[in-house]
Parts: sequence; C-alpha cells; structure tokens
Amino acid sequence: MAEHHNGPVEMGAPMDYPEHEKTYNFFINVTKFVTLFCVALMIAMAAAFFTSAGFFSGFLLFIILNVAGYYLLR
Repeated sequence: MAEHHNGPVEMGAPMDYPEHEKTYNFFINVTKFVTLFCVALMIAMAAAFFTSAGFFSGFLLFIILNVAGYYLLR
C-alpha cells in the first residue's frame, strides 16, 4: 500500500537516527561474535580431527578461543 506524504516523495518520513545507529551497532556486534564463533569452531575441529589432541582437547580449545576472542573484541 502506498503511503501519502505531504511534500516531495524524496523527502520521505523523518529519520530516527539514534534508533538507526543502535540497530547498526547491534548488527556489527552480532557479526563480530558470529565470525569469532565460526573461526574458533574451525580451529577446534582441525585440532580435534587432524591431530592426536582428541575431542576433549578440541572442545577445551574451542572454549578458550571463544573466551579470549570475546575479551579482545569487546
């Protein structure tokens, strides 16, 4: 459905800049931590499957990488 604005169409509705910045910062933070999770998971899987470290050592490495990454990225 079309919205009816008073004035030129290119002016649009007034922008809510603080809400826009909050949404953008949330997106950036989620992207950082999902990337951290994926990279830590790949490293831990490589350590667990392709070395003699085993599952529990790979899991421990995964936890350590996530904690260290969290403190470095915040």
